[in-house]
Amino acid sequence: MIKIIIERRIMPGLEDEYEQAARDVMRLVQGVAGFAGGESLVESENSHRRLVITQWRDLRAWKDWSDSSTRQQALQKMLPLLTEDEHVRIFKHSY
Repeated sequence: MIKIIIERRIMPGLEDEYEQAARDVMRLVQGVAGFAGGESLVESENSHRRLVITQWRDLRAWKDWSDSSTRQQALQKMLPLLTEDEHVRIFKHSY
């Protein structure tokens, strides 16, 4: 299993639009092969910073989703809401 950490910074005033876009993406990913779950977090001291943590069967499953036209189309709705590109980090168990 791997975990994907995605950090996003939302433009002030567009939090509601972002929340809707993020929910839409989470609905899309639910049926994707290799997706094992996820959560979306808001930084407690800065509501413009968001963290999405997803768990995947393996790196290939994540890459298939990451490169998919479905995700790319969903991101096209989300990108205008961000102050910068999202930051994606991939983590695996160290043992």
